[in-house]
Amino acid sequence: MPLPRIGHLVPSSNVAVEPLCYAFDAAAGHVATHHFGRLSVTRVSDDPRSDEQFAREKQLDAIRLLAEAPLDALAWNGTAASWRGVEGDRELVRAIGAATGLPATTATLALLATFARRGWRRIALAVPYTAALTDAIARAYAGEGLEVVHEARLDIDDNVAIGNVTPGDLRDLVRAAARNAPDCIAVVCTNLDAASLAAELEAELGCPIVDSIAVTYAEACRLGGADPRIDGWGTVLASVERETAHG
Repeated sequence: MPLPRIGHLVPSSNVAVEPLCYAFDAAAGHVATHHFGRLSVTRVSDDPRSDEQFAREKQLDAIRLLAEAPLDALAWNGTAASWRGVEGDRELVRAIGAATGLPATTATLALLATFARRGWRRIALAVPYTAALTDAIARAYAGEGLEVVHEARLDIDDNVAIGNVTPGDLRDLVRAAARNAPDCIAVVCTNLDAASLAAELEAELGCPIVDSIAVTYAEACRLGGADPRIDGWGTVLASVERETAHG
């Protein structure tokens, strides 16, 4: 039998998702194959031009094209619903199912599912975004019964610039978020590679690091019938199997 095939829709200016998915899969022992499409996204801000990038029909057109390959599950690797409204991603998943017949998830829904499985309610945010978007994420999380206990941000609204954040600056961002005894530190962005730093920073800070790319990869693999549990990439990926058992 062929390995499960996972389709990922990725913002066009993203440079992190594909390399990390391939690295995760190699570490997992090649449990699935990963296939990628792109949606034009270059800016992340609270102005209407940014919102237009995420128009539903644009997303579905890109998903339909991606799903012309035979796939087992789909993932939208973007976190915009974290500030635009979580219900938008729930509607997107329903629309993807209606359009393709495939199970689907998104980065925002995968983050929320991870928090719920682990019982994490007090969340610290480490994000590249502006104050307006960070505040909107905190409000959206509050609507899901979560408390944002601290936040650290980089005040960037250009996604290419986000992709150029150095590992050193990302370490400092996560360290700055580690205040007020959070249950976990959520790196809410799929253009930052916090997964490669997760084990190191967890050992230093004593707090789980929740990387958006890692949880989206894991959730999509589960939906597609693959076991994504791997060691060496932090708490979340190492405990995927146990999370699933209690999900």
